[in-house]
Amino acid sequence: MIVSMKRVAVFTQVKDAAMAIEKLRTLGLLHVEHQRLPQSAEITSLQEDIALLTQVVGILSVPDRRSCPTREQEKLHDWKQSARHIVDAHKRLDQLGEYSQSLNNRIHEWKIWGEFEPELISSFAAKNIFIKLYQIPVNALAKVLKEFVVNTVAVKGGIAYCAVVSRQNVDLAFKEVILPKMSLAKMRQRLSQDKKIMDDIQKDLRKHSCFIRSFVEAKKTLCAELEFFQVIKGMGEAGSIMYVAGYTPHDKIEVLKQAAKSQHWGIFVRDPLEEENPPTLIRNPRWIELINPVFKLLEIVPGYRELDISPFFLIFLSLFFGMIIGDAGYGAVYFLFALFLYQRLKNRAPDKRIFFLLYLFSSCAIFWGLLTGTVFGQEWYLRVGGKPFLPVLNNTAFLQALCFFLGAFHLSLGHIWQAARKLPSLVALSDVGWICVLWSAFFVAKTLILDEPFPYFGTWLIAAGLILVVFFSNPQRNIFKAIASGLGTVALSLMNNFTDVVSYIRLFAIGLAGVAIADTVNTLAAGLGSGAIFGKILIVFLGHTINIVLGPMSVLVHGIRLNVLEFSSHAGLSWGGITYKPLKA
Repeated sequence: MIVSMKRVAVFTQVKDAAMAIEKLRTLGLLHVEHQRLPQSAEITSLQEDIALLTQVVGILSVPDRRSCPTREQEKLHDWKQSARHIVDAHKRLDQLGEYSQSLNNRIHEWKIWGEFEPELISSFAAKNIFIKLYQIPVNALAKVLKEFVVNTVAVKGGIAYCAVVSRQNVDLAFKEVILPKMSLAKMRQRLSQDKKIMDDIQKDLRKHSCFIRSFVEAKKTLCAELEFFQVIKGMGEAGSIMYVAGYTPHDKIEVLKQAAKSQHWGIFVRDPLEEENPPTLIRNPRWIELINPVFKLLEIVPGYRELDISPFFLIFLSLFFGMIIGDAGYGAVYFLFALFLYQRLKNRAPDKRIFFLLYLFSSCAIFWGLLTGTVFGQEWYLRVGGKPFLPVLNNTAFLQALCFFLGAFHLSLGHIWQAARKLPSLVALSDVGWICVLWSAFFVAKTLILDEPFPYFGTWLIAAGLILVVFFSNPQRNIFKAIASGLGTVALSLMNNFTDVVSYIRLFAIGLAGVAIADTVNTLAAGLGSGAIFGKILIVFLGHTINIVLGPMSVLVHGIRLNVLEFSSHAGLSWGGITYKPLKA
């Protein structure tokens, strides 16, 4: 749930401002909002140093540069000098890399001409001997031979690569090739020299990778200093009094008040105003917090006055994962892979919840696969006597209807929350109307797509929903204005409600596609002769591996979309929240 916030202002004398900020950092409770733009030479200098360190850490984090020749990470004595050296070396490496690529292309282009000395060729012009290089079609070569001395170096694709020698500086009506400044031998020599320099720079960067922890620690320290100076320079000031303002969770206000009393601060506390935008702090039971890594990956935060959909997101995304993957064998692979990662990374992972989330998703795929009788494909499993625990899930019509039902139910939950939030206002009835419209869309989808009869009460359900939406979307004393506003809302959103419900059929379609690919892979492997054991293994391994890799991508694109877009739009979420980040030491 989203924790309610209090607007807080802490007042202190100018001479005690820095000490007050240090104390607030140790408390770690106040999310600061600057009262003025924080500007100073210290802030600019710190920002430049942090940018430098960020660049250095990025350079040293490249996989082939993270190997350290010593077992222990070394300490850094002068990080700034070393950081500048690393950045300069990396720029030099990039420049050499680009030039070497260009040189390689030129060598490839000129090697057809063989060995030559551009300076020697150019020097003949002083003796009235002009040598020019041309690309001449083979069928035009005889005419040129009558007028000039022509040395054909090579012929490729009907084009003769020729050196034309004459006593006068003439231009032929063919493509002239301008001599380069370096000979092929010098190009190759320069390429070799640059490669040696690049290898030396790489070795130097690998040696400096031993300092990466020191650079990370230095960056962390500077970020804390920057935050401190920004808060100081962003404080409001009135005469000899300075104040810092922001937000604190309502259940931590007493702690802040006790600190204010002991430090002799002035403190002012009130509820946030409607036009203010407090930060969002979400607290949930541990099982619901499993979904937090997904929110961090997507970088989405609900607004302070919006719904925390964490439990809905976790439950439905787990269900969608199971339906989209739909294979117990694939689920077992994901589970074992998550277990392997946990054993390897549990001491280094900043957030272990991601592993348990993977366990949950994998278990859902295993469970759904067992319900449908799908283990690395369905056909072979059923042929050898395997039985689905719930055969009805293999009925196409039933599964499509289930997807429509999930859509109507999922989206209705969003409107139920909206209605509860709007109570006791009559506007809540408009969400009740939209719920009626959603279930009407469910029955319409079954009729149009599954050819099922439309229920007799469906017409009344649509009528009731439209009446509630039209009359209560924007209730006013002027009934005609209210109806006009309601009709506008219906016109804009009616078709969207139907398409949103129908869009949940993607769970069926993508899951079916995954099973079809698995069955095709198995059929291709089985079609090979009994002696082609290696070929069968290769087809099965590659085919199922590709399917296993693509499965989570489908969940990321479609399963998350249904939560972040379709459901969120019906629940009134804009994802425009600000993460609660208290001032910390």
